[in-house]
Amino acid sequence: MGIFDKIRGEFVDIIEWLDDSNDTMVYRFERYQNEIKNGAKLTVREGQVAVLINEGQLADVFQPGMYQLTTSNMPILSTLKGWKYGFNSPFKAEIYFVNTRNITAQKWGTKNPMILSDSRFGMLEIRSFGTYTVRVKDASIFIREIVGTDGHFTTAEIAEQLKSLIVTRFSDAAAEANIPIEAFASNLNELSDYVQQVLAPEFEKYGIEITTFLVENVSMPDEIKKEIFELSRLNAVDLNKLAQMKAAKAMEKAAENSSGTAGAGMGMGMGFAMANQMGQAFSGEQQTTTQPHQASPPPIPPSLSFFIVINGQQNGPFDLTTLKQMAMQNQFTRDVLVWREGMSNWTAANEVAELMNIFSSIPPPIPGL
Repeated sequence: MGIFDKIRGEFVDIIEWLDDSNDTMVYRFERYQNEIKNGAKLTVREGQVAVLINEGQLADVFQPGMYQLTTSNMPILSTLKGWKYGFNSPFKAEIYFVNTRNITAQKWGTKNPMILSDSRFGMLEIRSFGTYTVRVKDASIFIREIVGTDGHFTTAEIAEQLKSLIVTRFSDAAAEANIPIEAFASNLNELSDYVQQVLAPEFEKYGIEITTFLVENVSMPDEIKKEIFELSRLNAVDLNKLAQMKAAKAMEKAAENSSGTAGAGMGMGMGFAMANQMGQAFSGEQQTTTQPHQASPPPIPPSLSFFIVINGQQNGPFDLTTLKQMAMQNQFTRDVLVWREGMSNWTAANEVAELMNIFSSIPPPIPGL
């Protein structure tokens, strides 16, 4: 350091910090041997807080404004220094400027899949990512717990620690939120708010406030997505028509298979079966037309269908075939409440006679698993 730098450092009378970066959280005002002149001007701008430290001890904190450093506005430092009737120039102290503005566009994400337990799909893995915004809420705590003696502290130095904290708390919060796995995508705002509430006290321990927390995406295995999509269509799709459509597609695929005579024979056999069904249908129409006096068979009795309760919500109605398929996938269990026309109250499925056969055909759990 040159002689002029030394002289300027000893007679500093203007102390300020002009932040030209987007990631600096704490900046230590540098001067020769930390010497500050009696009556020096301290300028603290909006979005800043200045903290005086004397021999490693936190002293006075200055909010935005302009100050002339005297014993009247440095009560803590005056006590630490033992000043009773003023002080001689210069005196030694460290001044840290803390950025209290919102630091935006901070990203978080799960490096590894998180394991959740769902009541219908069992254990499954999900991934998630998003953004968050933080600001220093208590400069004294932040310097004491995080910064220490670092003279130029940036967001990069704390980003990984915050990400780890977020992912850990997000995993716990996602499990405790008790949101069905298929509802995650439609409840991102609610999930974001809930996780932010969980994170808030954790961040305050370090003097930081999390002002915004956003979950942008929650992804899950493709097979789980497929099951969710299929379940969502159960109420809207005619299962009989769906089965007919799948059978027709299977026959078309078999008929187009030119790998050998087996494929050709299968295609011809299915074609004959379709022709036979169409012929029977046509014959039935002719008989209906030519013999109007013949007595028609009685109408087919309506199939039994039940409404069921899933996650506290009414679903259905589902016929017995659908309920059996759902039971095989552990989506419909013995203790699920059911109701159909003619029943006075909701009743557990295992107490309804018409549903006994469904559960008797399901194999019990494998011992030891």
